[in-house]
Amino acid sequence: MEDSRGVVTRRLFVSGMFAAIGSVPAVAAAASEGGGTTAAPGGRVLRASPGTVVLDGRALQTWAYDGLLPGPTIRATAGGTVRARLVNDLPEATTVHWHGIRIAHAMDGAPGFSQRATQPGDTFDYVFTVPDAGTYFYHSHVGMQSDRGLYGPLIVEDPDEPHSYDHEFTVMLDDWLDGVNGNADDALRKMNTTPHDVTLTSHVLGGTSGHVRYPYYLVNGRTADDPMTYTASPGNRVRFRVINAAADTAFRVSLGGHRMTVTHADGFPCEPVTVDTFVVGMGERYDFLVTLEAGAFPLMAMAEGKAGRAFAVVRTAPGARTPSPNGQVPELQRRTLSYQDLRSLRADRLPPPSRTVTVTLGWRQRVGGNEWTLNGRLANDPMRLRVDQGETIRIVMHNDTHMWHPMHLHGHTFQVLTSGGRGPRKDTVNVMPRKRLKIDVHADNPGEWMFHCHNLYHQEQGMMGVFGYGKAPRRRHDMHH
Repeated sequence: MEDSRGVVTRRLFVSGMFAAIGSVPAVAAAASEGGGTTAAPGGRVLRASPGTVVLDGRALQTWAYDGLLPGPTIRATAGGTVRARLVNDLPEATTVHWHGIRIAHAMDGAPGFSQRATQPGDTFDYVFTVPDAGTYFYHSHVGMQSDRGLYGPLIVEDPDEPHSYDHEFTVMLDDWLDGVNGNADDALRKMNTTPHDVTLTSHVLGGTSGHVRYPYYLVNGRTADDPMTYTASPGNRVRFRVINAAADTAFRVSLGGHRMTVTHADGFPCEPVTVDTFVVGMGERYDFLVTLEAGAFPLMAMAEGKAGRAFAVVRTAPGARTPSPNGQVPELQRRTLSYQDLRSLRADRLPPPSRTVTVTLGWRQRVGGNEWTLNGRLANDPMRLRVDQGETIRIVMHNDTHMWHPMHLHGHTFQVLTSGGRGPRKDTVNVMPRKRLKIDVHADNPGEWMFHCHNLYHQEQGMMGVFGYGKAPRRRHDMHH
C-alpha cells in the first residue's frame, strides 16, 4: 500500500510474535512519519528485529526495522530535528547510520568511531539536526547487517523547494540474498576462504562490476516478478527519489518512454540536466523530474554487469498493458549521465583548498581472502587524514585496483572536481579502476569520521579509513569497527 507520496514498504512477520503460525506471505503496509511507537514528542521508535519476508513465494528469514522492508520512511524539514530511539531486538549488537547527513558526531552511528554498538536488548536515542534538504537513507553500520533488511529512506524536505511537482515517489534499490542460501556473512566467509577474481564485468564500470550475482534485485522490497506499481495521471509531473541501498551492485536506471531531468545528486541540488539513463552506485542517490505520458511504463534498474534487474511499473492509465520485466527499454542504451554533466549551484561551491593529499585505493590477495586498503592500511589500523577546523583540502583518490569503488565520507559533503570546474556536491562518489578522481572537502564538522568504500564486502575486507580533526584520539578497541 502506498502513502500519499508513493513510498511503499512490505510488512514482515516478526519471528518472536508469529513463531506459532510459521512462515506467511508478506503484507504490504504504509510507512509514514507518524507511524511506529512514539519515543518522545516528535520522535519514533525504530525496532530492529528478526522476521520473515516473502519474495516470489519464498519465505525468507531476515532482519528489519519495525517489520518493514524497506524500513519506515522518516521525514523532516531542513533545519529541523530527527528523534529516533533504536530498540535492539536482534541477537547481535547494532547501530543506525544516517547516510549523507552532516550530522553531530555522536549521532553518526559509526561503531568504533562515534558510539559503542547498541547491545541486544538495549536502546539508543538518536537526536540530531538535519541541516540540508535532500534524499538520504539510514542503515545498520555493523558488519554485513545492512545487506539484510536493515535500511530505510530518510527524506528531508526543502522549505523553499524550487521545483513544482504533483507526486513524489521514493525508489529504494537493493540486491538480496538473505535467507535464500545463507546470508551476507556466509558470502563474505566464502569469499575469504576461496578467494578468486569474479567474472562479473561492465564496460561502464571499467571492468569487474562486483563479487556476487544475487538471486533477487528489489525495488522497495519487491521483485521484478511481483513489481511495485507507482500510480499517477497522464501529464502529472513527478519527482523520483532513487536510493541505492545495495551491498555489491550498481544499477543503471531508466523509465521507459521518458527522459529524466536530474535535479539532485546525493541530496544536493544541481543545475538540471536531461538524460535517458544514469548509473547509481551503492550509497548514491539521484532525484529526477519527469512529466508522465499516458500508459504503463517500465521503471528499469539493470544490475550493472550482473544480468539481473530490479523493476517497477509506473502507471497512468488503468487499462494499459503491464510492461514485462524482461522487455526492452531503449533508453538504457541512450544518453547516460556522467559526473561531467553535473554542476553544483553557485551557492554550493566550497572555499578553495589550501593543500592536496593523495589516497591510494589498493588491493592484495592473502591466504585469508582479499584485502582492500587505503594507503596500504586496513580498517583495524586505519589510514587517518588529519584536517583542521575550517580548512578545505583536496583529496586525490587514486584507484590502483581492478575494481571500481563507491567512496563515502561520513559527516560531510564534498565537491567533485570535473573538467567544467564546479562539479556536483556529493557524499559518495564512484572511482573507476586505474583512474584518479579529485574531491574538495571543507572541514566544518569536527570528529573522527569514517571514510570508506560502500561496497560492503570491500568495507569488511579492510577499505576503511578515518577523516579526523587535529591530533588523533586514543582508539577505543572495545568498540566494533
